[in-house]
Amino acid sequence: MRNGTILNDGCSSSTSISSHQDADNDRMIAVVLSEEHARLDGAVGRRLSNLAPVPHIPRINLHFPSSNDSNLDYQRLLQRLNVYGLYEVKVSGDGNCQFRALSDQIYRSPEYHKHVRKEVVKQLKDNHGLYEAYVPMKFKRYYKKMAKLGEWGDHVTLQAAADKFAAKICLLTSFRDTCFIEIVPRHQAPVRELWLSFWSEVHYNSLYELQDVPLKCKPRRRHWLF
Repeated sequence: MRNGTILNDGCSSSTSISSHQDADNDRMIAVVLSEEHARLDGAVGRRLSNLAPVPHIPRINLHFPSSNDSNLDYQRLLQRLNVYGLYEVKVSGDGNCQFRALSDQIYRSPEYHKHVRKEVVKQLKDNHGLYEAYVPMKFKRYYKKMAKLGEWGDHVTLQAAADKFAAKICLLTSFRDTCFIEIVPRHQAPVRELWLSFWSEVHYNSLYELQDVPLKCKPRRRHWLF
């Protein structure tokens, strides 16, 4: 948050009321969409049922692949998507991709990523005993850092999201030795499945079976003129 001097009390009050109204509207829309889609949809899971998931260990981002390794990883991920007949709904690579991909899975739109981030940070803050052992820094500093727009999500925030949204989060990854990672809530049974692709330490996208891709995201056929 920025510290500054309020020059006009009336203007500040009006802006604050407008801001609260926008937040309330976003919250209402998010709740409606969440209720609409909060059912356990195992379509992608059935397609990948022959894969043995690797247990998830929460960790923060410390090492990032070189450009050459990153390109090889992406080719590996594309091959896996093709093998299992899955489609990536691509989200912006603006530092918010994990939260955008989660938003797309929960609300069928990546635009609620700010709400998702806020809920995940609240989960971290309110339950620090569950997560601080995985963070090699002062935990308050960590969750304040993670609250900033554009801050990359990591495997700790994925665990917090699974716990907050009672979701089993499944990652189809580009890791050479780890194709499939499963993140489950710690203290409750999942009520939904969220499927993400993970271009290792680079980018997250939202995953669907081809027939379940939201209509607005389906690739358009090209019409050629002769």
